Formats: sequence, C-alpha cells, structure tokens
Amino acid sequence: MNKKVTAMDVARLAGVSQSSVSRAFSKNASISNKKRKLILDAAEKLGYQPNAIARGLITNQSRIIGIVMRDVQNPFYPEVLEKFYSRLSEEGYQIMFINSQNDEIQEHEVSQLIEYSVEGVIITDALLTSAAVQKLNRNGISVVLFNRYISDSMSNAVICNNFSAGQKIGQYLLDTGHRHLGFISGPANTSTSLDRSRGFMDTLQKHGIEFIPMEDGSFTYQGGFAAAKNLMKHHDEIDALFCANDIMAFGAIDYLTTAGYRIPEDISVIGFDNVKMADWSSYTLTTWQQPVDEMIHQAVKLMLEDINGQQEEPEMNFVDGCLIERASVKDRR
Repeated sequence: MNKKVTAMDVARLAGVSQSSVSRAFSKNASISNKKRKLILDAAEKLGYQPNAIARGLITNQSRIIGIVMRDVQNPFYPEVLEKFYSRLSEEGYQIMFINSQNDEIQEHEVSQLIEYSVEGVIITDALLTSAAVQKLNRNGISVVLFNRYISDSMSNAVICNNFSAGQKIGQYLLDTGHRHLGFISGPANTSTSLDRSRGFMDTLQKHGIEFIPMEDGSFTYQGGFAAAKNLMKHHDEIDALFCANDIMAFGAIDYLTTAGYRIPEDISVIGFDNVKMADWSSYTLTTWQQPVDEMIHQAVKLMLEDINGQQEEPEMNFVDGCLIERASVKDRR
C-alpha cells in the first residue's frame, strides 16, 4: 500500500522546517517567495496535498462556511447556492451544505455545524429559533440570514426590500388597468411572504381596494396550481394574479392554461424572483428581480466582518430589486 505523503516529507526534500511548509500553503502567512516556490516544487514532485482539517486544528480556522437550505425544489435557491459557492471560494472558504428536511432547523443540524467547526452559517429559507442562534453564537459561529429576517434577532440579515417591491407591484398592476386582483402567498410564518403581502395590500388600500382574494401557495409549484384553481373557482372576475414567488406563478399559469384561460388576454400573472425559468417561452413571466448578486456580496461581507471581529452590532440590510417586464401581463388601459 502506498504511504501517504506528509508535510514532513516535503520539508525534508525542500530542506526546510515543517512549519515553513504549513506557512507556504497558508494564504496570508509570512514567507519569502523563494522559499514558497521551493516548497511548492517539492510538494508537486511528491504529489503532496495539505490536509485542510488538520491545518484548521492548528490555526483554529476551519475555512468552512455552512449553508442551510430547505427548499431545493425551488429553482431560486440552487441558483443562490451556486453563486455563494463561487463567492466564498474566491475568499478561500469551503462550503458545508445542509439540506434541512424541516421548516425549522433541527438540533442535530446545529450540532453538526458545531462539530465540523464551521466559522459561519448562512441560513436561506429554513427557520432558525433564537435558541439555535444563541447556541451557534456561544460556539463563536457567525450567523447570516439570507432573504429573510427575524425581528430582534442577534444575527446579520440581508433581504430584498420585499415590502417596497410589493407596493410597486401593486401600483404596476393598477397602472396597467387591472382592478380585480388576486394574491397567492407563501407560508404565513416567513418574513419574505408577509412583507410582499403587506406591501401589495398597502398600495391597493391607498387606492380604495380593501378586499383582495388570497390563497396560500406554500411557495411551491403544486401550491400555486391549487391556489389558482381555488381562487378562480370562487372569484372568476380576477384579471390579475400576483404570486409571491416564481415557482408558484408557474403552477398558477399551468392551471390557468389547462382551464382554458388565455394569458395575458384573460388574466395577467406576475411573479417574484426572476429565476431562469421565468424567461422560458412557455411562461415569459413578468416578475420582480431579486438583486441576488448584491445580496450575496453583502451577506459574505457581513459574515467575514463578523468572523474577523470587525463588527460591533448585527446589521439588517434591505436591498432594492427591479421589475422585469415580459409577456404575462396585459396593459388593459
């Protein structure tokens, strides 16, 4: 059996100390270019790869960031995960991915993150209790909430300005001549859905529209399909549907077309997220684009500042998005 090449083997071949080998493979360690090249050449000749876990034990820096995500069926979040991977890789971090099977992060998932000595955790669409936040913080683990927030939380959060977006979507539908509006929401326990709903209703109430037919679509395709069916069964006068995310809008569109409605001639549909599928010819969905690149940039920035001790208080950053007009909304003026 071949013997595993160690840092000591590299040190012997290069004629340096083992600590010099460790410094040569550390991003910010102080070592001359000449000595680093000597060590890297020796490592390449021997086929040596540093052990990141062992190095983490020595430096007390695992260079691992945990990402907890629940709904991988929603195309928005795999796109987000890909972007986080690229951004964190640029900063020299590896990702530990946890696909939470429950709405709320479980105790064993928190323990797993702690056991692997992650330096930070990014939470996307899973719910995080205050007890879980405290446990992570007690273990020196930075927490950033992405695309949601918890009031009075001691965690950083980066969120699309969902309330403002909801307001502008309501105004857009009114400006394009729609008067009988319906809303398909996400789960009532998420800040994301609540803020989009509150913003939408705020605009409509300012224009004297007090009642809006509403159904919970659970942020899923199946939920959007069923919600559209229920809404149209009891409110066939609806001329526009605002769906609180794109995947529900796809479900709503598919129900409406199978039921014989023409989009947008009979009914307009607008979504939220601007996932890649929104531009597919079968949907051509008008939607609100979340500023994902900017949100990820800010989330990573806040996390690194916290990890490096450069932050005094947690921040909650709201980032504005923009409307993307396609063919699923009709101008009825």
